[in-house]
Amino acid sequence: MDLEYTADEHAFRDAVRDFVQAELPQDIASRVRDHRRLSRDDHVIWQDILARKGWLTGHWPSRFGGLDWTPVQCHVFDEETAAAGAPRLIPFGLNMVAPVLMAFGSPWQQAHYLGRIRQNLDWWCQGYSEPGSGSDLASLKMSAVREGDHYVVTGQKTWTTYAQHADMIFCLVRTAQGPRRQEGISFLLIDMHSAGITVRPIILLDGEHEVNEVFFDAVRVPVENLVGEEGRGWTYAKYLLGHERTNIAGVGASKREVRALRELAAQLQFDGRRLAEHAPVARRIAEIEIDLLALEMTVLRVLSAREQAPGPEASILKLRGTEIQQAISELAMDMAGQYALPFVPEAFAAGSEACGVGPVALAPLAARYLNLRKVSIYGGSNEIQRNIIAQTILGL
Repeated sequence: MDLEYTADEHAFRDAVRDFVQAELPQDIASRVRDHRRLSRDDHVIWQDILARKGWLTGHWPSRFGGLDWTPVQCHVFDEETAAAGAPRLIPFGLNMVAPVLMAFGSPWQQAHYLGRIRQNLDWWCQGYSEPGSGSDLASLKMSAVREGDHYVVTGQKTWTTYAQHADMIFCLVRTAQGPRRQEGISFLLIDMHSAGITVRPIILLDGEHEVNEVFFDAVRVPVENLVGEEGRGWTYAKYLLGHERTNIAGVGASKREVRALRELAAQLQFDGRRLAEHAPVARRIAEIEIDLLALEMTVLRVLSAREQAPGPEASILKLRGTEIQQAISELAMDMAGQYALPFVPEAFAAGSEACGVGPVALAPLAARYLNLRKVSIYGGSNEIQRNIIAQTILGL
């Protein structure tokens, strides 16, 4: 693959870099770089800035209000915004349900929901996993029974990221029983402010309220919010998962974190020498950089075929991307040593200087390490991804 950028691509990189430098609030960027907790407002503020510029959906096709960015432009945008410390774009609306609506949604759904996503008016979340139906998603039980011009939805979803903030949720529901579990599943768009919805927090190991249980007690959903055909939700779910797994790769953010690793190795000392001068540390950083370069080239290859839905190759991106993210956090913990041990909640708050012991910038590393344990599970566990790769790519 030719990794040389054209003059136009260099110009685009300069434009993104200049825009981010001028428009990204530095207090938000500092929280991202220091691994502090971000609020809902932090995400909304940045996405509003991008929406006004038209860059929130620059990767969308122009017929849906996007800018027809090329795969390289998408990659450059991700790289430059991550390098500057911009928050990760919340993907559920932009990169997950939006492609499904573009491919399978009704004209009304495309006009209404895509327009609101483009303007950053709705915060979306994903209703896939249920108690007992995670990796075995086809066993889901949440029911939707049609009554006139509404579906009545009853059941539970779990591990629902940012449901506490969400305006809308896209859900897989069971509308019928079939000889195969994948049959009878439908794809519904549900207003999170509807009567009968209850959100309960699940507190993670790092102390963060990021995921939730969501209960649906006879929630009435207009039939017009059914995406595509009833009973074909499994097809739409697989289409969505390809986009989700591609997005999980997170090359731009990992590049930023590798640079932070090098800075940390240059600052900290062991046995009278900088960590960067110790061969085991230098070797581990180099190994991560090599793996990340290989992932970056693979992501660009997958993105170059974006006129097609991402196929099983998305499993490779998800698998390697999450392994690299975890490797970075593990090495950061190893280098920080005892300074990463204190679990002081105040150290994760904006502007705090109370970290217990050691440099304040190191205190959140333990929480970040714990939080990243989940990346090898969501979006389809890495064990499932290996099965997909073996069966559909290697033909085993």
